[in-house]
Amino acid sequence: MEKIVHTTVSTNGINMHVASIGSGPPILFLHGFPDLWYSWRHQLLSLSALGYRAIAPDLRGYGDSDAPPSLESYTVLHLVGDLVGLLDSLGLDRVFLVGHDWGAIVAWWLCLIRPDRVNALVNTSVAFSPRNPAVKPVDGFRALFGDDYYICRFQERGEIEEDFAQAGAKKLITKFLTSRNPRPPCIPKALGFRGLPDPPSLPDWLTEQDIDYYAEKFSQKGFTGGLNYYRAMNLSWELTAPWTGAQIKVPVKFMVGDLDVTYHIPGVKEYIHEGGIKKQVPFLQEVVVLEGVGHFLQQEKPEEITAHIHDFFKKF
Repeated sequence: MEKIVHTTVSTNGINMHVASIGSGPPILFLHGFPDLWYSWRHQLLSLSALGYRAIAPDLRGYGDSDAPPSLESYTVLHLVGDLVGLLDSLGLDRVFLVGHDWGAIVAWWLCLIRPDRVNALVNTSVAFSPRNPAVKPVDGFRALFGDDYYICRFQERGEIEEDFAQAGAKKLITKFLTSRNPRPPCIPKALGFRGLPDPPSLPDWLTEQDIDYYAEKFSQKGFTGGLNYYRAMNLSWELTAPWTGAQIKVPVKFMVGDLDVTYHIPGVKEYIHEGGIKKQVPFLQEVVVLEGVGHFLQQEKPEEITAHIHDFFKKF
């Protein structure tokens, strides 16, 4: 880990913290919520050893990157703009791309808006969801799962931050990373995230040192930046109307754990396995479902995920 180089890059009006290692064809890794560049620590080391330049930023609002206070500063257009500026600052015309969770959503949109900057994509956890011109995303989740669904609860500015503060960063991070319940995460307001039971002992793929790193960064920065991604979802929907019906036109490999909550959203399995996603992502080449694996697959099965990434990118 000490070989990883940490720098700060100015991009799209913010300062972005970037972790990188190695030389060769560049791979850009995008993390999700509640996560950091650190979620790719294993892949940075292993893929740099395989001859790649591995690059993992703290996305806007996270870790050691700037966190603008306004939720309107967290649309997918801002997030894609950050990455285009990052590539320009690093002197990179094109990259291989890997995303997870929110990072997967941003990766889909980078490929949709600027396919000229991406050689190929390995995306994980969140399948590409075409823009539905009739339903705003938060409204759709509310209709499907009710007001207690976590994305709907995250809309409550200030209230959720207070709830998270009472729970404590260490407990929250541990709970999020170790959860293996594939059912929709619904948290009644009376219970709150602070009322969630203490997590069990850590799995063998996660250490106290890992949890402490996450907890320290989120204790310093808070969770508002990450929560604002969810709060800007409907605004992003409004701003991305021009891309309604557009397809992802880069080579893609998609991976998900069979215990991932995203895989169990009604209709998602059918969409992935019965050709729906192929219509939206015509250059989709592989779909991998990892058995017995939860949401944070790149940390739970680091060697396996590295092998899948390497096997796909070496084709190009």
